[in-house]
Amino acid sequence: MSTPEGPAPDAPTDEVDLIVAAWRREAPQLDVEPLEVLSRVARLARHLDRLRRGAFSGHGLETWEFDVLAALRRAGAPHELSPGQLLVETLVTSGTMTNRVDRLVGRGFVERRPDPGGDRRSVRVRLTPAGSGVVDAALADLVRAEHAMLAVLGREERRALATLLRRVSAPFEG
Repeated sequence: MSTPEGPAPDAPTDEVDLIVAAWRREAPQLDVEPLEVLSRVARLARHLDRLRRGAFSGHGLETWEFDVLAALRRAGAPHELSPGQLLVETLVTSGTMTNRVDRLVGRGFVERRPDPGGDRRSVRVRLTPAGSGVVDAALADLVRAEHAMLAVLGREERRALATLLRRVSAPFEG
């Protein structure tokens, strides 16, 4: 349990505790309590980014490649989406997605197919067997690494943390 003066005596300390203590000393007029949570979230995000890049690089993938392939894989059979749906799934611009799809087509991980319900210009992006194989293998490595990252928490602690983080992040979604 943290106190306004810092972590409880029996709690582990980290770099954020030092940062918060310094701000409390240097700017005592400010309530820097949000730093205790959000600075840790930011630092964990950087660690997670490194962990993910490591898991993906073992399969020759960049993070963005995994994101597009994973969106298609999660879509279910026949593992295809429109470019517009991919934009929503990956939070990038139309021009960026066109470039990404082009590069993934070049690697043989996806293919463009005519949209049966659209006009001649409408396409669907479909995961190929090669793309499915690489994203499945990368996902397995990612999940193993993420389990290891969270091993310091018990199952109930992980569920509680997920619930709390969902409450904070939900207003930014959709």
